[in-house]
Amino acid sequence: EVQLVESGGGLVQAGGSLRLSCSASGVSFDDYAIGWFRQVPGKEREGVSCISSREKITYYADSVKGRFTISSDNAKNTLYLQMNSLKPEDTAIYYCAAPVDVTSGDECYGYDYWGQGTQVTVSS
Repeated sequence: EVQLVESGGGLVQAGGSLRLSCSASGVSFDDYAIGWFRQVPGKEREGVSCISSREKITYYADSVKGRFTISSDNAKNTLYLQMNSLKPEDTAIYYCAAPVDVTSGDECYGYDYWGQGTQVTVSS
């Protein structure tokens, strides 16, 4: 059974930083893609940043390039998202996700397992 548990969300002022963590079980970061998504009520969930399964290529949404950094500690099966220079438009629930298929997940497509989410609120 795959379990993903996010932490690290909170309230921060614009320009500040937060680091999100995702503790995973039932999925190996060595073999599978893994990623961060976010959702604002009333809008579709969007891929923020993902790491592909084989080449471990990182993908970032244009809106976060240069500000967010995805990383993983495969020994701990923990995924991180360092978020700097936060903007009010980054306010959302952030989810950690993994695909069922080991060949899926590149560029944040094809994800099936989701954590419960962690709220990030950026005040102006």
